[in-house]
Amino acid sequence: MTILIIGLIALLLGYLFYSRFIESIVKPFRETTPAYTKQDGMDYVPMSKWKNQLIQLLNIAGTGPIFGALMGAKWGPIVFLWIIFGSILGGAVHDYMTGIMSVRNGGESTTGLITKYLGSWTKYPVLLLLILLMVMVAATFARSASDLLVDITGIPTVFWMVIIIAYFLASTLLPINKVIGRIYPVFGVLLIIMAVTVVAGLLFGDYTFPSMTLENLHPSGEPFFPDMFITVACGAVSGFHASQSPMVARCLEDERDGRMVFYGAMLLEAIIALIWASAGLAFYGNTGDLTIALNDGGSAGVVYDISTTVVGSVGGILAVIGVIVCPVTTGDTALRAARMMVQDSAGHGTRDVKISLLITLPLTAIIVLLTTLDFSVLWNYFSWMNQVLACIMLWAATVFLLKTARRKVYSLVTALPAMFMMMVTVSFILFSTQGLGLDYTLSMCIAAAVTFVTVFAYVREIIIVPAEPAEV
Repeated sequence: MTILIIGLIALLLGYLFYSRFIESIVKPFRETTPAYTKQDGMDYVPMSKWKNQLIQLLNIAGTGPIFGALMGAKWGPIVFLWIIFGSILGGAVHDYMTGIMSVRNGGESTTGLITKYLGSWTKYPVLLLLILLMVMVAATFARSASDLLVDITGIPTVFWMVIIIAYFLASTLLPINKVIGRIYPVFGVLLIIMAVTVVAGLLFGDYTFPSMTLENLHPSGEPFFPDMFITVACGAVSGFHASQSPMVARCLEDERDGRMVFYGAMLLEAIIALIWASAGLAFYGNTGDLTIALNDGGSAGVVYDISTTVVGSVGGILAVIGVIVCPVTTGDTALRAARMMVQDSAGHGTRDVKISLLITLPLTAIIVLLTTLDFSVLWNYFSWMNQVLACIMLWAATVFLLKTARRKVYSLVTALPAMFMMMVTVSFILFSTQGLGLDYTLSMCIAAAVTFVTVFAYVREIIIVPAEPAEV
């Protein structure tokens, strides 16, 4: 329990101090936001910072901080360090910067932001990557939610898939304040119940939390770098969040709300990841038994077993329902984000219902097809694409800071996480059997060389290239 408490304190300190440092670099100042200047009753709708933070949290907290944290716990307590420091120094900065960049560019979507700051040549490759990621997110989380519902009710998967996909369509096509803005407070309560009941059950039950160690405890000896940093994305650093921050940025009443809404929501997601990583290790006692349980029952089965055993049948069902809320409320906004990005890129207004429908239906068909794939395969490719997007967005934020910050050196707050994520994503696709399957040492050397090239270009920008007039 000590690790969990220390982790919670570290996240609180990160919010109180590091987030203020990041905010001091950005200097939020615009009170007239796109929520007012472009108000359309569909996507640009002013909402309070509390509602925006809750929506942002439910948008980003799919099964990633739950399933990903459980799978990441196979490497042992070292996963806690990634969740804590990854979220404070990387993930929360990524989410906050994306939100602020969107506000200052009229509510621009992820594709538009990356195109503006990294060059027009990135528009269509990034748009393709984003759409693929969005449909994979929706498919992955629809599948995980339906699996959990099957465990609770025994009703076949097809039944739940139809209901979940129908909800996705409604929340994608209707104004944001009609479905998402109204139902999310209820979902938020369920999410809180889940977190509190699981922590209480572990705290007062006969469970032993592991001692902190940097040793790789993976039963199969799989290297924690880069595998763990791909497996545990949501809860630490997640590129998917780059698609969600602009959506909420369009509802921000004041740019100064951004620290609480974006940075704060990411740290709340990290708390969820800490809880479930702790639950996996404490409930099964060691990484070997946890791995066996994951292999036999899958992540959904592990969540169900932990919840119903630790909290009891009734409380366990409530906890599982709280878990189900996460993927459902992330999958719906993934589809909505995909619709918005296609409309923005094509120059169509968000109030055109026919265009929205023509875009949404084919995307939904692809999502349905993807749900038939093996979940572990779907998860691995989703996780890698997720981290690739995080790397790209962090570099875009770095360029933004190079252009707008008082001193170029302040851009290190995004450049350093970008360099790290580049090393992670390149080495993983080279080394993984789902990638090129190269030798581990060779993969690390190539990834280091690729990262060095970008580091050289960045250092040159800071030291040699003269400062340009600040712009947004």
